[in-house]
Amino acid sequence: MQSLKLQSLAWRSRPSLRFLPHHRRLSASVAAATAIQDDNLQNQVLVEGKASARAAILNRPNSLNALTSNMGIRLKKLYESWEDNADIGFVMMKGSGRAFSAGGDVISLYHLINQGKFEECKDLFRNIYSFIYTLGTYLKPHVAVLDGITMGGGGGISVPGTFRIATDKTVFSTPEIHIGFHPDAAASFYLSHLTGYVGEYLALTGEKINGVDMLALGLATHYSMSARLSWIDERLAKLVTDDPSVLDSSLAQYGDVVYPDKQSIVHRLEAIDRCFSRETVEEIIDALEEEAARSNQDWCHRALKKLKEASPLSLKVSLRSIREGRYQTLDECLIREYRMSLHVISKEVSPDFCEGIRARLVEKDIEPKWDPPTLKHVSDDMVDHYFSPLGEFEPELKLPTHLREAFI
Repeated sequence: MQSLKLQSLAWRSRPSLRFLPHHRRLSASVAAATAIQDDNLQNQVLVEGKASARAAILNRPNSLNALTSNMGIRLKKLYESWEDNADIGFVMMKGSGRAFSAGGDVISLYHLINQGKFEECKDLFRNIYSFIYTLGTYLKPHVAVLDGITMGGGGGISVPGTFRIATDKTVFSTPEIHIGFHPDAAASFYLSHLTGYVGEYLALTGEKINGVDMLALGLATHYSMSARLSWIDERLAKLVTDDPSVLDSSLAQYGDVVYPDKQSIVHRLEAIDRCFSRETVEEIIDALEEEAARSNQDWCHRALKKLKEASPLSLKVSLRSIREGRYQTLDECLIREYRMSLHVISKEVSPDFCEGIRARLVEKDIEPKWDPPTLKHVSDDMVDHYFSPLGEFEPELKLPTHLREAFI
């Protein structure tokens, strides 16, 4: 403080330059604010170095590592620099605390929408989706450690990569239909490519599955007990390779062999296909009710309850999204999902997204007032609107498809 006072007195002795102390103080404060912002940006994604690898660590544990726009920017920059570094053979991603990532930071989105800051909302989708495309076209092996909650966008920043390690603490779901949204962040791509119609089941119910079931469905490639991850990490740190097959065999060697139990999703795949292969959401519900009446199995009743709690509009939009994803490439899915997401936040058809977040995550009364309130009130035109091109002055998501071609 004393030095600042002396500086101020010195400048007062030079009347013609009195504006400079203010200018310099302003510049210093701007620089300090920028430094804090940069520090916060770096702290949200930490970097861990290894002999022939780098690890990105999602570091918002109090928010379950919910993804921000800045995290998307930083991840993309880091991954591109690592891809160009010949000394780096493979890349890893981990989460801090009890989550890998619970998906996008939808509470921040909620507040931004209510404040009319739509450009910042678009930035979040654009930056995260762009990183996901980078991951899906990455030239080096990628290992995501899904130790804990892995929901929504958490799947998007891991499943398109080469390897995913699930653990006994992994909980996976795509619960977007319960907040009036749609499974995004490439979910329409990777869910639609799962066996049978289990992708529709996961998308329309938001059902949670464990690490063993992730492995059984192919959402994970390897499995390890959480307590052994540090041991696996230690061994991977000694690997000097860019060969996916070496990493694959190492992860298999260090991991655990597990088998689905009696409650596993693998035991109901045929029934899921019978119900969720139907053409419309209404027909899926009818088929589930018949299945529940016939078998009286808990999963049927649970699925029906979740379907009836979800946004009717989101159900119809999400079903169409998964069905279209079956016949689209990764970049086509991301571009379409970006279009859908922008239509959602515009509230042109429905305010369901903000209402769902309010009810489940902000006020937490768990009593959303959906609009439209029932499936019969959801018209084809409403659904079509979410898939329509953006306005004349609203650019679509641009991905470098001429430079990076997806492998999956």
